[in-house]
Amino acid sequence: MKQLLYSVLALLFTPALVASEMPLNMTKGVTDISGQVYSLHMIILYICCAIGIVVFGVMIYAMINHRKSKGAVAANFHESTKVEILWTVVPFIILIGMAIPATKTLIAMEDPSNADLTIKVTGSQWKWHYSYFDKDISFFSLLSTPRDQIEGNATKGENYLLEVDKPLVLPINRKVRFLMTSEDVIHSWWVPAFAVKKDANPGFINEAWTKIDKPGIYRGQCAELCGKDHGFMPIVVEALSEEDFDAWLIAQQQEASNAEAAAQAALSQTLTMEELMSQGEQVYMARCAACHQPNGAGLPGVFPSLIGSPMIKGAVSGHIDIVVNGKPGTAMQAFSQQLTATEIAAVVTFERNAWGNDSGEMVQAADINANGNAATDDAADSSANDTGTPTTLPATLDDTQSLENEAVAATAAAVVLDDLTMDELMAMGEKVYMTSCVACHQATGAGLPPAFPSLVGSPVIKGPVTDHLEIVINGKPGTAMQAFAQQLTPQEIAAVITYERNAWGNNSGDAVQATDVDGHAK
Repeated sequence: MKQLLYSVLALLFTPALVASEMPLNMTKGVTDISGQVYSLHMIILYICCAIGIVVFGVMIYAMINHRKSKGAVAANFHESTKVEILWTVVPFIILIGMAIPATKTLIAMEDPSNADLTIKVTGSQWKWHYSYFDKDISFFSLLSTPRDQIEGNATKGENYLLEVDKPLVLPINRKVRFLMTSEDVIHSWWVPAFAVKKDANPGFINEAWTKIDKPGIYRGQCAELCGKDHGFMPIVVEALSEEDFDAWLIAQQQEASNAEAAAQAALSQTLTMEELMSQGEQVYMARCAACHQPNGAGLPGVFPSLIGSPMIKGAVSGHIDIVVNGKPGTAMQAFSQQLTATEIAAVVTFERNAWGNDSGEMVQAADINANGNAATDDAADSSANDTGTPTTLPATLDDTQSLENEAVAATAAAVVLDDLTMDELMAMGEKVYMTSCVACHQATGAGLPPAFPSLVGSPVIKGPVTDHLEIVINGKPGTAMQAFAQQLTPQEIAAVITYERNAWGNNSGDAVQATDVDGHAK
C-alpha cells in the first residue's frame, strides 16, 4: 500500500521538478522581466501541484482505507464551523501567496520609466514600422519568406513565416521603451523571449519595455487577429552588444544619407522596360500581392482587381497618385514613405503591363517626383485625350531632366506663405492634427499622461506662441515629441498650432500664419 502511495505521489510531483527541462514549458527568456514571469509561472505550478497532491492523496487514501468492503461506515455531520473556517481561510492564504509575487511582477512590467532608448512601433496591414526617437532612423519590417514556400512550391525554410527583410535592432544592457500604436486595426506586438505582448490600437498609445541580457536573434509575431494576412506579420529582433549597436546606428545614418543621394541620382536615370518590369515584379510581390494577389485579380469586394481596371486604363498620373498617397477610407496605404521613387515607378510600370494589361507605358523615377506638378499632369491628360491613346511618358535623358527641373520648381511653389482666415486655419489644422498628432495627444487633446501631456489648457497653450512654434518645429529632445519641420509645410504647422490653441475650450484667439512659421524657422 505504501509503495502504491509513493508511486502516485511521485507521478504527481515529477512534472513540477523537471518542468524547466520540458520543451513545452514556458522558457526563461533573455530579460529580467521574462525571468520574473518564468519564476512566477513555476511558483504557481508548484502550488497547483502541491494542491493536487494533497487533494488527490486524501481522495485515494479515503477510497482505499475507507471503502465499504472493509466495513467502513461514513461519518454523518452537518454545519461544522471548523470545516467552514478551514475551507475559507486556507484558499485565502493560498491566493495571497500567489498574489504577492504576481503583483510585484506586474508592477515591474508596467514601469517603462528611465529608458535609454524609445522606439515607436506601428502596426499596419500587414507589416511593422519602427521609428527610433532622436536617432533619425525609421524603417518598415516585412515578411521575407519566399512566395514559393508560402504557396507550397518549395521546401519550407527553418524560420518559415518568422523571417523579415529588416529586423528591429536593439542594444543589450539598455532599457528600451516601446510606444505601440496602429494605422488601421488592432495588432499585438509579441516577443516571447522578452515577455512583451502589447496591443497596438489605432488612435492610442500603449507602452512596454525590455532590457535584453544577451545578444542574439529573437522572434515573435502579431498576436491579435488583424485580417487575412494576420499570420504573415512576424517580428524579428536582433540584439547587439552596446558597441555594435552604436556602430549600427552610425551605419544606418550613413546608409540613409547614401539612400537619399541615390534617390536624387535616380531622378536623372532612365531604366529600360525590362529593368522596370523586373524590379516592379519584386516590389509588387513584396508589397502588393498580399491584397491584390500575385495574379493581379484581387479579392472582389475587398481588394480590387488590377486586370484591365479603370485605374490601369486611366491616366498614369492617377495611378501614381494612388500609389504615392493612398486612398483614404480604404485599405490602400500611401507608399511615399515606404518605397523610393524608382521602386514606385517600377511597380506602376509592372502593374500597367502585367497580366495582359500591356499598356506599353514606362514610368520613370522623375515622373514620380514630378507628379505633384498639376500642370504636368494636366498636359499629360490633355495629350492622352487629344490622341485617343495612352500617354507615352518621356524616355530620353533630356526630357527626364526637364521633368526633374519642373518638379523642383513645383516643390518650391508648394511652399505657400499666404495668410488664411481663422476658419481656414482651424479646418486645415484639424486635418493635420488628426493625421499627425492624434495618436499621441488623442482626439480630445487630453493626451495620455505622463507619456503624452494634455493640450487642454496646458502651459504650452497658455504660453507664448513662439514657444509653441519652437516645440512643433524642432521637437523636444528626450521626449517622444518629434520635430515636424521636415514633415509639414509652414502653412500646415501654422494651422495645427492655431487649431491646438483654440480647440477643446482653449479659445486663445491666436491665429498663426505661415509667415510666422517661416520667420521662426529662420
